Amino acid sequence: MRQGLDKMSVLKAAAELADQEGFEQLSLASLAKKLQIRTPSLYNHVHGLPGLKKELACYALRKLKETLAEAVIGKSGDEALHSIGVAYVSFVRQHPGLYEATMGAPDPLDSDIQAAGNEIVALLLRVLEPYRLDRENALHTVRGLRSIVHGFATLELKKGFNMNLDTDETLKHILNTYLAGLRTKFH
Repeated sequence: MRQGLDKMSVLKAAAELADQEGFEQLSLASLAKKLQIRTPSLYNHVHGLPGLKKELACYALRKLKETLAEAVIGKSGDEALHSIGVAYVSFVRQHPGLYEATMGAPDPLDSDIQAAGNEIVALLLRVLEPYRLDRENALHTVRGLRSIVHGFATLELKKGFNMNLDTDETLKHILNTYLAGLRTKFH
């Protein structure tokens, strides 16, 4: 085992590889090569490729939550939700493979993955508190926002916006329209 190698350094290296080459291309052999170790040495830190992909999904969800939490510091209401939408899309732009890990875990119903995802939901529910929504409407709102930013980021990632039109302006327009609908419906 290489000196100083731990699970976090393995995950960071895996995240870099996923961002550079794509999550689906990630293999134990490519990770071992990047870390300059033999492939069997990875088993000291992860349980095979499925274990690596699960750990990477959890890591990605925690990093996404940190990014979203940082985006809302000192903000509330529409400004906070708009910042979350922009931060979400920026995260995907900066970490396409890592983001893909959040969707590509071997078992999305795994309790660790669920817990990491639930932390993001809890953060969004706190941000929604000023809107005074009941829990069910708040959860629908979280799903709606996630659908918007995930769909936008995924389309952008797959080169789905082939017009000569600023995608940041499009995102701003979509988020403002969603927020206006939220204000109209619940105020």
